[in-house]
Amino acid sequence: MTAAWTWLTPAVSSALLVVAIAAGATPPLAALCGIGLIGAVIAAVHHAEVIAHRVGEPFGTLVLAVAVTVIEASLILSMMLAGGEDMAVLTRDTIYAAVMIICAGVVGLCILVGGLAHHEQSFRVEGAGAGLAALIVMSALTLVLPIFTTSTPGGTYSPAQLGFVAVTSAALWAIFVFIQTVRHRDYFIPAADAADPIHATPPTATAAWASFGLLVVSLVTVVGLAKVLSPTIESAVAAAGAPRAVVGIVIAGLVLLPEGWAATRAARRNRLQTSMNLAIGSALASIGLTIPVVAMASLAFHLPLVLGLDPKGLVLLAVTFLVSAITLGTGRTHMMQGAVHLVIFAAFLFLAMVP
Repeated sequence: MTAAWTWLTPAVSSALLVVAIAAGATPPLAALCGIGLIGAVIAAVHHAEVIAHRVGEPFGTLVLAVAVTVIEASLILSMMLAGGEDMAVLTRDTIYAAVMIICAGVVGLCILVGGLAHHEQSFRVEGAGAGLAALIVMSALTLVLPIFTTSTPGGTYSPAQLGFVAVTSAALWAIFVFIQTVRHRDYFIPAADAADPIHATPPTATAAWASFGLLVVSLVTVVGLAKVLSPTIESAVAAAGAPRAVVGIVIAGLVLLPEGWAATRAARRNRLQTSMNLAIGSALASIGLTIPVVAMASLAFHLPLVLGLDPKGLVLLAVTFLVSAITLGTGRTHMMQGAVHLVIFAAFLFLAMVP
């Protein structure tokens, strides 16, 4: 029998979102929205796990990654259309923050938590390595090359260059999904563990479809509440004297909470393969789905779009990918590797606050 909180929490959180949109996020209501956001994240992770249990790996992790990214791309697009020139760097900041949060923060936390609980953990190098290679190329095309091209100034692409990057990003993501779900699905399936509760009787098709609907509601609510809370976050950031880029990091972190939580829970259950599927798949989807949508909107509505990172961002991105290649190169992890990733993530957060 389905627990009442699994549907009641998304319903209450959605109601809070509607009230906040209609009445405005007053301080007491903002506090309630923050609680509702956390509840929606917990509900989203629960329903994603139900779906994953029904359809199996790696389809279950793919559902959560794609759902979050589609909603995130919609949020970016709506803010770009409303903000105009002020939102020219929003896509860059969001994608960069998502890559750093996932590759340094989520991966580091999963490896550290898994190492503390199980000493060593293993995963398939074939799948993680292919995903990391695609992510490095997509990140370089999106965030690095705009600084060095000469057709347009200021970290931007010309229309032809932007179209090329959009097509290649979408193509790489689609090929990765094909490899993950069809051609080499075994590269992404966790090793069997009879003691793991995931091997209990799968839920019925009706229960899985109900969880899918509640997952979508929960994710929409997470993104909606993050957007509602963004003025409060901006005010807090301004009061602290921090750069505006911190707002993008906070919002990206809120949107990625369901995936981060699900990945960490999987690592603690000694299912690091599931954690890697979630982390790398989310980062790839963040670029492969967002860039084509934003690029088409930018070309169609003549919206300004700045993609190139500053030198500090380039260095942190390069170090993150170098360390990730070392970490994912053996197929076995322990807590030291997680600590290294988390130090990089801490440096990313600290230098965002103190540039």
